[in-house]
Amino acid sequence: MSRTALLVTHTGRRRSTEHARAVAADLIAAGFEVRVVAEEADDLDLPGVVPVTGPEAAEGAEIVFALGGDGTFLRAAELARPAKAPLLGINLGKVGFLAEAEINDLDVAVRDVVGRNYTVDERLTLDVTAEFDGGPTIESWALNEISVEKGERAQMLELLVDVDGRPLSRYGCDGVVCATPTGSTAYAFSGGGPVVWPEVEALLLVPISAHALFSRPLVTAPTSTFSITVDPFTTLAVLCCDGRRVFDLPPGARVTVRRGALPVRIVRLRARPFTDRLVAKFGLPVQGWRGSRR
Repeated sequence: MSRTALLVTHTGRRRSTEHARAVAADLIAAGFEVRVVAEEADDLDLPGVVPVTGPEAAEGAEIVFALGGDGTFLRAAELARPAKAPLLGINLGKVGFLAEAEINDLDVAVRDVVGRNYTVDERLTLDVTAEFDGGPTIESWALNEISVEKGERAQMLELLVDVDGRPLSRYGCDGVVCATPTGSTAYAFSGGGPVVWPEVEALLLVPISAHALFSRPLVTAPTSTFSITVDPFTTLAVLCCDGRRVFDLPPGARVTVRRGALPVRIVRLRARPFTDRLVAKFGLPVQGWRGSRR
């Protein structure tokens, strides 16, 4: 029975393209049908791959490879999620927090996939809808975070935030980030939010540069719902999902964020504590800046 893999990479970088060719060649040699995104096929220039396009690109695939940084991983997640295909990230970028393996592990990772020596975790996602008078309802999703931010640099945004149908606070701010535990080390982290272990089922809300007496980051139940209303007399706002899908929000728009109906399935090659990943990716000083007393 034929096995199928989808390969997503950053073809704008020569190094990424070279590694993608090597992965594709190894998978084809192992009997896989290898699909590539049609827009990337010419850059890869590899005989035997199958160009695919559209949201069904990963349909029926055994695994999706994302070779690049976190941006490439999030792009691959858009294809893997609706197909419920496991997603394996190989870091060819800088931090690569979402990736499972580094470039030095590339050959081992391919062998593990061929030998089916891996497990799959399910990561909580977010679904979002935005409604406003005179416009169609916006629907999208995110693996890391959904943010409502000011659309004009010089003006503060006025937002009313409800949690579970009850008003929480009105913020004069640059915006609000709603994040998953997976996204707690991304935009929400930069905004002062907590790091949440990915196994924890929770939602995060982090105000951005809020001019308010109470602007603490919040961690709520995974069943919670956030409603964010753009004040009718404020400036234009922007809805952003994982930094990839961006929508304009006029004054008066209402954004609703809740747990996503579909998770993203992420491949794990080795059992590795999240603490070790956190230390490695952020270069944390385990011994402290003063060093050990012993």
